[in-house]
Amino acid sequence: MIQSASFVGSFEKEKDCPQGNLPEFAFIGRSNVGKSSLINMLCNRKDLVKISGTPGKTQTLNFFLINRGFHFVDLPGYGYAKVSKGMRKKWEAMIRDYLTKRVLLMCVFALIDARLEPQQIDLEFINQLGEWQGPFALVFTKIDKEGKAATERHVGLFQERMKNHWDQLPPIFLTSAVKRTGREELLDYIGGILATKNA
Repeated sequence: MIQSASFVGSFEKEKDCPQGNLPEFAFIGRSNVGKSSLINMLCNRKDLVKISGTPGKTQTLNFFLINRGFHFVDLPGYGYAKVSKGMRKKWEAMIRDYLTKRVLLMCVFALIDARLEPQQIDLEFINQLGEWQGPFALVFTKIDKEGKAATERHVGLFQERMKNHWDQLPPIFLTSAVKRTGREELLDYIGGILATKNA
């Protein structure tokens, strides 16, 4: 259970991120997939992470201190085309450096919009995560928007597409920030990782 959550700061480079030994859990996905809403829901706060209707609003590595014992890290969204090529390359380098160099990173939560059929950009990013060999889980967002049948079909199709490259699929969570679906499951998963680290 999360008792406290506070904003630590925004950082443009992995080497500038907070030092110490606090475990980190990162959240990433396509622009407007619902990262901010998910983090707010997990922390039981409405305004911890500012929610924007403008894609590409998150442009830095945003750290939040949770229970004074670990960090949530909100990463920029990928796949948003309406920025300059130079800016996209800068974001990509920042994300890659963080995800490949950060020794405190315990798990990456890759967010997928459950309203959509499998998007190539999501599949490519997840395959990239596999090549980087860091632990990650899939979090399907906005499951309240399309109905149970459509959600199950989209999630099933995504899993089938992943099986083209993956022998074993990562953990999968179904969430709705509006209905708070999946909150306890995700927090239990995070708690399990922390317990293993501290054992």
